[in-house]
Amino acid sequence: MSAGAGQMVCVGDELPSLEIEITRTLIVAGAIASRDYQDVHHDAELARQKGSPDIFMNILTTNGLVGRYITDHFGPTAVLRRVAIRLGVPNYPGDTMALTGTVEEVTEVEGEDAVGKTVTVRVVGANGIGKHVTGTVTVTVPGGADGLGRS
Repeated sequence: MSAGAGQMVCVGDELPSLEIEITRTLIVAGAIASRDYQDVHHDAELARQKGSPDIFMNILTTNGLVGRYITDHFGPTAVLRRVAIRLGVPNYPGDTMALTGTVEEVTEVEGEDAVGKTVTVRVVGANGIGKHVTGTVTVTVPGGADGLGRS
């Protein structure tokens, strides 16, 4: 998925979609990894008692998946500077979330220690019932003639 050498990044560019299967294991593991022990993220019966049809993904897991989507595209030298997301409909087990992104802004970065680009991407993650996550991610991609961390 990484942007190829020599490829320029421009406002309006669309990133390739990334589909993520929402499994029970992903939901529970993400909650445990982020120390979010709320029962709605691991106990289906208690989630139902609280009005949800099943367990659902927490925002920290979603945040991590959005960050992964961006760094997978821009490569290992990319540095996330800002991730601003808002949750919509839940991610339930058995669904698939498709992450998409559109470049909104590109700024040249030139300083003593850095040359590259800062890129802001509008991200949407949709599943079978609607938009799970929307927001923007700002990433700095250092070095290289193409501004994507490559020479």
